[in-house]
Order: sequence, then structure tokens, then C-alpha cells
Amino acid sequence: MRRRAHLRLVTPSETTDPTMTAVLDAEDLAEEAGLDPHARATCRLHRRWLHECVASPDHVIPVTGHRWCRPCGRPLEVVVDETTARLSCPACGTSTPDTAANRQVVRACRTSLAAVRGRGKRRPESVNPGG
Repeated sequence: MRRRAHLRLVTPSETTDPTMTAVLDAEDLAEEAGLDPHARATCRLHRRWLHECVASPDHVIPVTGHRWCRPCGRPLEVVVDETTARLSCPACGTSTPDTAANRQVVRACRTSLAAVRGRGKRRPESVNPGG
């Protein structure tokens, strides 16, 4: 599978945001001690804030239902704005299918966005899963 350049995997030495690096490291350690990997504000795989890469196909997990519409059997599309993430099914049009897994995705994105806001840095306006 070809990855988009903005979603390429980065090493910890390539991460230039010291706050994100600290949170990544803390969540990596916490995950080893029992933190649910789906509750992270950062992404262990992409080494980014979760809201910056949640639209990646890597974040679709049909088995657990994360970013997945069970009735349609399709990945959900993601749009991230200033305060939250919105999930929707491109097949049935359901907006944020109400499952524990999808609520968890939205909560983790809100936490990620709040962490960025707390640093005083400008937030992205949106994340477009198609481009």
C-alpha cells in the first residue's frame, strides 16, 4: 500500500515539536503499563497528534469497530475541525455511528486537539481523508 507523504512514519528524532515528543514518550510508557492504545492523544504508528492522522486507513479497525460502520461493512470518513472529529459513513450517510469504539475515536481526537490548543499553536482547519 502506498502511503501519502504527510502520513509517512517518522522516527522520534524527526519529531520537532517538544510537547508532542514528550506526550508521545509518556503515552508509549503508559501504554506499556496498561493504557488503552485507543485512548492516546498521539499516534504511536505515525508519531503525530492523533487528530492529524486519524483519517489514515491505518486507523480503521473493523474487528474492534474503530472508524468502521458495522451495518455497511465500510470504513468511516473523518473530518476534524477546531474542537472535534466527525465520523460518517459514505454508504449509508450515518453521522458518527454510535458505538463505543467510534465514541472513543472522537474522544481521543478531542484530547489531541485540546493538547494542541493548550500549547497555543495554530490548529489545522480540517483533515481531509481523501487528499
